[in-house]
Amino acid sequence: MIITKKALPRRTFLKGMQATLALPLLDAMIPAATALANTAASPTPRLSYVFMPMGTDIARWTPQGGEILGELPPVLSPLEKVKDHVSVVTNLELQNSYPGTHDTSNSGSLSAAFAKHTESSDYHLGTTADQIAAKAIGQDTQLPSLEMSMDLNPLAGVCNNGYACVYTNNLSWSSPTTPLPSEAHPRIVFERLFGEGGSQAERRAALRSRASLLDSFHEDIARLKRLVGVGDGARIDQYLDNVREIERRIQMAEAHNSTGEERAIPEAPAGVPDSYSEHMHLMFDLQVLAIQTDMTRVISFKTGRDAENRVFPDSGSDRPFHPASHHGGREESVLEFNKICQYRVSMLPYLLDKLQSTMDGDKNLLERSVVMFGSPMADSNIHNHRRCPLIFLGKGNGILEGNLHLKAADGTPMANAMLRMMQDLGHTDMEGFGDSTGSMTLKSPGSATAQESH
Repeated sequence: MIITKKALPRRTFLKGMQATLALPLLDAMIPAATALANTAASPTPRLSYVFMPMGTDIARWTPQGGEILGELPPVLSPLEKVKDHVSVVTNLELQNSYPGTHDTSNSGSLSAAFAKHTESSDYHLGTTADQIAAKAIGQDTQLPSLEMSMDLNPLAGVCNNGYACVYTNNLSWSSPTTPLPSEAHPRIVFERLFGEGGSQAERRAALRSRASLLDSFHEDIARLKRLVGVGDGARIDQYLDNVREIERRIQMAEAHNSTGEERAIPEAPAGVPDSYSEHMHLMFDLQVLAIQTDMTRVISFKTGRDAENRVFPDSGSDRPFHPASHHGGREESVLEFNKICQYRVSMLPYLLDKLQSTMDGDKNLLERSVVMFGSPMADSNIHNHRRCPLIFLGKGNGILEGNLHLKAADGTPMANAMLRMMQDLGHTDMEGFGDSTGSMTLKSPGSATAQESH
């Protein structure tokens, strides 16, 4: 991995007119004869929280057998090929999401905190786990955290049972009184990652004045490639191809959706694909670019809203999501809901494949990353928060082992698992979070590094 005695700075950027291009980790950023772990380029774990609305059918989510995962249950079956990177945690509870409204469920997912019952602007929740993690691993990145969503239009006013809509709109809170809005428009996320200087309108005009963002970097890219080795040159080319392809797909969506043809989602911006799968794939691609270039190390991603009535034809179900979630316990209806749940899980291998095929120093990004995927709701039919579904994906530089089913004691707070994750990421002196009662291991109990603290 050593090519030069004088290393490039890890935060090397190419700058153009109203545009900037961050670079992935290159061998040339590692000083000669220096171990990667001892340099400024030392890879830090990446953390992504992916929210699943309305829970699932726990019986078809929960693995059978012992600690080592056997055949995955139906809802999780799309993850069978990446099982070595899957840690399923069961029997977790989110007490602070009661009384079980859509608002308190959403707000409790990353805060494990009780939402103040208010219809006004005096809302109060708690600092969310992603923001606490960002203070440990994200403070020297351009974006300490990145908030993304599949929700196209934030709700206004009062949403459910007298709770202000701020609770259902936002996953991430930087303080108990400061929600962080998320972005669902791929173009805007793209501009945020690659735009530089001026107003948003000026950046957008500059980017759209060119066929591609990369048009303004040809000479700089050529000069950079002359300074680095063959391996780095290939790595740069692959990265640029990914940037160009993402930009092309955004442009295609904009062109297609500006023809005047009737759209599946009439209110969606032109740059948002009508296809849920394509939209999510674009958002995942942008997330990989963001962490590959170390623009951010912490991401929250809301994949849907609890009470949405969107239909997901690719799932095989023609039922709107919210009515499908209230299945009444009828087996036929439960199976319809499971189609949608399984479909949401089936989106994850796309992200995991991208992470696994993207190198970061001597390991791929799936080995570096932790993806926490789950829901604060368990039984959607009755808005129950007992036995909430939660999985961890990736290895996080050794934080996780994978291929595990970790059975917590009944009623264990979900906050215990989130607390342990934050401790492992650097908050070693953190003693509590939300309604936690302790810190639970995310490794096999027999592991030499697995410890339980209470």
